[in-house]
Amino acid sequence: MASYTHGHHESVLRSHNVRNIANSAEYLRPHLTSSTRLLDVGAGPGSITVDFAAVVTHVTATEIDEHAMSLSRALAAERGLTNIAFSLEDVHALSFPENSFDVVHAHQVLQHVGDPVQALREMRRVTVSGGIVAARDADYAGFLCFPVMPELERWLALYRAAAKANGGEPDAGRRLLSWARAAGFEEVVATGSTWCYASPSERAWWGGMWADRIVESALARQLVDSNMATTADLHEISKAWKRWADDEDGWYLVPHGEIIARA
Repeated sequence: MASYTHGHHESVLRSHNVRNIANSAEYLRPHLTSSTRLLDVGAGPGSITVDFAAVVTHVTATEIDEHAMSLSRALAAERGLTNIAFSLEDVHALSFPENSFDVVHAHQVLQHVGDPVQALREMRRVTVSGGIVAARDADYAGFLCFPVMPELERWLALYRAAAKANGGEPDAGRRLLSWARAAGFEEVVATGSTWCYASPSERAWWGGMWADRIVESALARQLVDSNMATTADLHEISKAWKRWADDEDGWYLVPHGEIIARA
């Protein structure tokens, strides 16, 4: 079992809370109907989950522990949604019977699990015949930044090393198709999409979020505790994120792989 690199610090949730169908699951939207029963694996703070709940008949949201699950529970309660159920699950061994869902979705999940192929097998097992397994993951090795800043290159190298040390695969996006084929899917449509941050408000949000995250989140503790970096190193990276955010030429691209796999 891999451990979750990011943790759930406020700076992490600041990033995750802005995700919705439009910016994170648009590739799946054409396959959703008012009668769809959807399983949302690794729901996190639930921002995509509640968006799904407004489109489909029922959503089951999963997380690995109660602390993580409490975030999506709280958002669903805040929105007054009654068509979302919650279940603590390990995606490698889901508790649901076969043919339970029309669509099984995972966003930024497979990069963090110990065995993504087994996870996809389980996602397929609980999907009805002819249903859809959908996954989207970032690909850290493909991140692009301008201006090029040594501190931000160091940040990226440190993150990738930490994720691998935790048993994950930070460059998951490019691997989704091969993982799906290894899991036994024969009909897979693989696509890609990006997040891009270039406007003043986007730079302030992305750069500010990472400026905090690199010194305050679980990632920061891991890097220092494992002697991958010093606290001083991380503060220099944090300052670089702020300089990047203030640069009118600043531009950042986050590529993602996506799959629609037919069960």
